Amino acid sequence: MAQNEESSERFWGKFYGPNMGYIEEQYDLYKEDPEAIDSSLRELFEQHGAPNWTHYTNGAAETSAASPSISDVKKLTSAMKLVEAIRRYGHLEADIYPVGRDKNRKSDIVNPKTYGLSEEDLKNIPASWLWEEAPTGVDNGFEVMEQLKKYYCGTITFEYDHVNNDDERKWLLERIESGKYQLSLSDEEKKHLLERLAHVEGFEGFLQKTFVGQKRFSIEGLEVMIPMLDQIVKHATSDKIEHIMMGMAHRGRLSVLSHILGKPYDKIFSEFHHSPDKELIPSEGSTGINYGWTGDVKYHFGATTEVKDSEEMSTHITLAHNPSHLEFVNPVVQGFTRAAQDTRSEKGYPKQDVNKAFNVLIHGDAAFIGEGVVAESLNLSGLPGYHTGGTLHLIANNLVGYTTDQRDGRSTRYASDLAKGYEIPIIHVNADDPIACVSAMNLAYEYRKEFHKDFLIDLVGYRRYGHNEMDEPRTTQPQLYQDIDKHPTVAQVFTDVLTRDGIIEEGSLAKIKDQVESSLRDIFDSMRENDTGEAEAKCMPKALTNDIDQFDTAVPLEQLKALNKGLLKRPEGFTGFKKLEKILKRRENVLEEGNKADWGAGEALTYASILQDGIPVRLTGQDSERGTFAHRHIVLHDVKKQDSYCLMHGLDEAKASFDIRNSPLSEAGVLGYEYGYSVQSPNTLVLWEAQFGDFANAAQVIFDQFISAARAKWGEKSNMVILLPHGYEGQGPEHSSARLERYLQLAAENNIIVANVTSSAQFFHLIRRQAAMRGREEARPLILMTPKSLLRNQRVASSAEEFSEGRFQALRSQPNLKVSKEDAKRLLIGSGKVMVDIEEALDKSEESFDWLRVLRLEQIYPFPEEELAKELAEMPNVEEIVWVQEEPKNMGAWDFVDDYLRDLLKDGQTLRYIGRPDRAAPAVGEPNVHKTEQNQIVREAINESIGGDSSERN
Repeated sequence: MAQNEESSERFWGKFYGPNMGYIEEQYDLYKEDPEAIDSSLRELFEQHGAPNWTHYTNGAAETSAASPSISDVKKLTSAMKLVEAIRRYGHLEADIYPVGRDKNRKSDIVNPKTYGLSEEDLKNIPASWLWEEAPTGVDNGFEVMEQLKKYYCGTITFEYDHVNNDDERKWLLERIESGKYQLSLSDEEKKHLLERLAHVEGFEGFLQKTFVGQKRFSIEGLEVMIPMLDQIVKHATSDKIEHIMMGMAHRGRLSVLSHILGKPYDKIFSEFHHSPDKELIPSEGSTGINYGWTGDVKYHFGATTEVKDSEEMSTHITLAHNPSHLEFVNPVVQGFTRAAQDTRSEKGYPKQDVNKAFNVLIHGDAAFIGEGVVAESLNLSGLPGYHTGGTLHLIANNLVGYTTDQRDGRSTRYASDLAKGYEIPIIHVNADDPIACVSAMNLAYEYRKEFHKDFLIDLVGYRRYGHNEMDEPRTTQPQLYQDIDKHPTVAQVFTDVLTRDGIIEEGSLAKIKDQVESSLRDIFDSMRENDTGEAEAKCMPKALTNDIDQFDTAVPLEQLKALNKGLLKRPEGFTGFKKLEKILKRRENVLEEGNKADWGAGEALTYASILQDGIPVRLTGQDSERGTFAHRHIVLHDVKKQDSYCLMHGLDEAKASFDIRNSPLSEAGVLGYEYGYSVQSPNTLVLWEAQFGDFANAAQVIFDQFISAARAKWGEKSNMVILLPHGYEGQGPEHSSARLERYLQLAAENNIIVANVTSSAQFFHLIRRQAAMRGREEARPLILMTPKSLLRNQRVASSAEEFSEGRFQALRSQPNLKVSKEDAKRLLIGSGKVMVDIEEALDKSEESFDWLRVLRLEQIYPFPEEELAKELAEMPNVEEIVWVQEEPKNMGAWDFVDDYLRDLLKDGQTLRYIGRPDRAAPAVGEPNVHKTEQNQIVREAINESIGGDSSERN
């Protein structure tokens, strides 16, 4: 007995010091009710009896005990630091790399020795002191460390300490450290998972053997991506989600198309054969794969399919078309998703339901960290006008960016580190552990469902071949590929696990792969041969050649007056900014006889009348609510309370939603988003406005790859409007030119409309025409140069009759110029603000100008060739045609209109250019120099005594 007492005394002596009070308190509770305390502490009392401090409270013994008690406190504190380090930094030792130099990495941060702890030290600390929710059977600090390392240092690991929301962190910690996130698969489910992996491997292997040396950007090394996406589809159909929107680059795209979207194998094979047997319109029951008339390479196409989840419900899965510009599809897919979530049938802002649709973005590891559009897209996730209730991000991490190693491609440890700045939880998972991978996707989906926020999975695998199958990666990554060459496929790795556990028999994988090979071979052999000789390019749809002026855009005057009156309404108790309200009040009588509506008033009437027609409108841009140049003021702010009011939301006549948003300071991301919105919701008029037209060049990829070419490449239609403030007013190189010439270079096959209008009524009719084309085959994007200084210029204001009568004029006569067509000797043609400058100069001049005829080219593309030819036929005495512009000669519209004008020349007529000479920068930076240049252009254009330049020709 004495020996037991001595043993108990020695044991409890370890906790002498600051821990005494806590242990005695717990023992008192234990005596009253053993079940009232933690199980691990209860076991200590049962084994060692009551706490006994006698030896340590007697005289000299107490003094000698002081040092050990401080040491024990330090050890407890160190153990707590170790536990927290495992949670925060366990990923540094995690087994997430199947191959490569980091495969067997270790980290001192999660090593007990770093904290001065031995195994014995940890075993002497009760588990509950370190981990309140420690699972049953974990009794001491050492076991706590071992268990937490299983959660944080295995083939799956987590980073979420950067998430600032307590509820989210607690939710994640509870699921991770309870193991609830882990899927408990039955033996049959494990067999099915293996079969899925074998089918993916077999498909890719068949392509490799059958189409030797052809590019396919295979998924091999990341095959588990397919079962992970299966998990998403399973959840979505169970939850009655209407749309899954997906975006990805070309790595693994063919496998995703075939295994997730059900693209038929024979169609994929035919594309490798360069077969022309591709449906422009899918046949009944086939996957909705669109093709334009020029088409695209096979690994850029997307598709749409439908998965039935009940008799009444189905989930549509869309994989967006994507060019080789990788991550630029991200905002496009986000736009798809928001459009699918919004209901636009009632006035006001659209009603959003984030449970109707969600999006999955599959990124490349090098591109995710390297492309700026990724950061722009991530920033949209929490913004009112752009959030989609959470994006599921998956980094297809193959360790190499084309031929560039990670050390040369990023400055961070992981490709995923960018997401930390947006508080997105991150999972890193080894692509060789299929159950961990599908469990990761399960957790990601549940998090999105719970918090409606983004989640990121870094799927760490490898690339079996080079960047494409024609590359030789052993020249640039020889050591890495020595590992890959020896490394078994994930199907083989998983087979070994299932065989070891007695779930499958030896040879099961080979049998499945033989079946896959045989099935694919039968499909390939039974394909009908298509020996059609040389392939011919398809023609653009006939509808694009239709007359786009067929639409009636005039609105009866009484309707316009009612709309204008409605725009002056304010909610009860709303106190607007007094100075602004006084300005807006002036619009009250703009439609009365003798008055004119300036640009701001005309624009407001445009949107109001479109809403009256039942067409939803979405307008976004960096300052679109007010307008960069303070002309719009569609959203007003209460000066007494934190309220705002949109003028369009108070209209009784509105039959659809009006969604106006100030966007983040982004061009590529936001423009891509709006493009995606316009594609998914073709019956909505979507407008994006640049702060200055010059800034749109930061979104050039979106213009080049999507807006101008998507219809021809993929059959993807958009009717969106791009508003680009443009005009030379002495504000310098970055605030003058919207780079009109770039859009004209993109113009062909009636793919876009490019215009530069000079009156509020012209804007009214042009935008209403665009709205009327919604959802039709004639639909195409509109690139519109809009004014800056002219916004308040009465020369661009229009009378009521110009809104209530007529339609848009692609070619417009210069106002106030009364010159007989027969007397005209010079025809002056130009576009935009310079023509208003010329109008002003003509009005101020005392000359008659009876020899001068002036036309404004309001729509530059499609070029109004017939209208201009008709005008010229009525001017038999014209000796010269002069093109005038304020942009430098190598910019603006000159190079585009040159051919059209030259083709219209008759014998004896000359063509001349008037404008700035060729220049490197769009405009001068000194206002006085600009003014001198502008005056010179105007004088030369209207003065018949000033000669031509080097552009003159017969």
